[in-house]
Amino acid sequence: MPSMVQDSVFGQLVRYATKGRVFGQPENQADFEPPWKTENADESDKEKELEADGGLRSDTPTTPAEELASTQADATDVEQQAPIEQQQSRVLQPQRTPDGVTLIDWYRTDDEVNPQNWSSKRKAFAATILNLYTFGVYSSSAIITPAHNEIMDRFNVSYAVASLTLSMYVIGYGIGPLLFSPLSEVPMLGRNIPYIITYGLYVILAVPTALVDNFAGLIVLRFLTGFLGSPCLATGAASQGDMYSFIHLPYALVGWTASAFAGPALGPVISGFAVQNKNWRWGLWPILWLNGPIFLLMFFFLPETFGPNILYRRAHRLRKTTGNTNMKSQSEIDQANMSVGKVINQQLLKPFEITFKDPSIFFVNMYTALLYGIYYRQAFPVSYVGTYGFNIGETSLTFLSIAVGCVLGCVVFWAYQRYYLIPDLMARGPRANEHRLVPALFMSLLLPASMFWWGWTSGNPDIHWIVGLIAVGIFSFSAFVLMQCIFIYLPMSYPMYAASLFAANDFFRSAMAGGAIEFGHPLYNNLGVGRGISIMAGLCSGCVLGVWALWYWGAKLRAKSKFAVG
Repeated sequence: MPSMVQDSVFGQLVRYATKGRVFGQPENQADFEPPWKTENADESDKEKELEADGGLRSDTPTTPAEELASTQADATDVEQQAPIEQQQSRVLQPQRTPDGVTLIDWYRTDDEVNPQNWSSKRKAFAATILNLYTFGVYSSSAIITPAHNEIMDRFNVSYAVASLTLSMYVIGYGIGPLLFSPLSEVPMLGRNIPYIITYGLYVILAVPTALVDNFAGLIVLRFLTGFLGSPCLATGAASQGDMYSFIHLPYALVGWTASAFAGPALGPVISGFAVQNKNWRWGLWPILWLNGPIFLLMFFFLPETFGPNILYRRAHRLRKTTGNTNMKSQSEIDQANMSVGKVINQQLLKPFEITFKDPSIFFVNMYTALLYGIYYRQAFPVSYVGTYGFNIGETSLTFLSIAVGCVLGCVVFWAYQRYYLIPDLMARGPRANEHRLVPALFMSLLLPASMFWWGWTSGNPDIHWIVGLIAVGIFSFSAFVLMQCIFIYLPMSYPMYAASLFAANDFFRSAMAGGAIEFGHPLYNNLGVGRGISIMAGLCSGCVLGVWALWYWGAKLRAKSKFAVG
């Protein structure tokens, strides 16, 4: 736990304020010597002893691979190829550039500062904080849904206008990643600085949002809080990838995705009965009560996970301690070569260029946007209030069916990874990327079937209300598994543009969801729940062909794409 505090934003601020005396790193000590210097001195002594013995003694046998691995980059390749039982801690020699710069990297193959080398408990603790952060922001989107009717009465607006309190929040966290995703890739900032600054402002704005007595002000504040909460969407998955290896990352992503997927479903459950028994502001106060403690947990205990930022700060400490200005990290050199135009092109324009030039990405973005729009369709109030006479609190409980489906999806996808995919990977080696889409093939068939089932049973007073909710749970289950497959397939096929692709995907999903919030209620009121949902189910049925085509022809499409690899 002390190391978590030491590497958190709080620990960094204290270290800076005390000039390294509190929560200091080894490089803050005046007599600190980098391990490679100590090893070089030891090797020199051994050579002298060897010469004295006539060159007949060798204390440390080396393999040909170890002899070649004199740098961090070489050592990484050797470690990946070597059997686990043969790996041991070794000092890594720094590389030097032609202009005399010493590239600061990890000291050892098992450098404990490297997030990939953290203990399982430390990784799990950091991942849990990130998951709570994601859940807090996502659940705060739909948390205001039970208050829509009271907002209509208080501000004398229509249901569509009152729904802006939700849609503007969703659009805000769709736009945010386009800005915050590139910021998190800047070595000087890392992941935590954007997280803490934006989340701190988010928590502060939760107070005026709950107190505002002007509808226009309420909408503006909801948009701003959604925008400021978006870094967990922009880089939450990247933070998990900083810590976990290629094989174990899917496990971590299951928990993170579940937090994002279940959040909007549990938001109305959190506030439903409070709104019913108090007033509409109780649909907003829980945002502060939920996210405030999570922010404090992040501020005091979330360590930085971005390797380039960790090395950037290590190089800075070494320069200060040794006085050698030629010690720099590779990320520091890369940052110096960044230009505003290059960043804008890479992070803001590139996502849309790939989307509209690559048919695979275009389909994936449109399909996931459709699913996200259906997810935010707001059909529960129409079905269960009008047909079954549920009150506000009881209607909010219907959202639990989505959470149940999400939990089931987590279990099934975890089992798929644990008992099939990873053993297959270890036995056969990596297959074509499209092999990751196999579960999505079956889920794409289950999605429209569950929607037709739900649409034509939930609005019928002769059919028990639980029947429709079972269908909603199946929809949630299949949508969760399908999105997991797609979100793993994307970075595997387009690794150079993974961050851009996720930012674009989030933008399209949020834009569609924001629109669905506005057109969903009129759609169901005018056509009825059965016909309205059937239209969306029909669109999902058409997308089945796209999913199967992506699995069958994906490799050929990637071969023709200038953005994909493999």
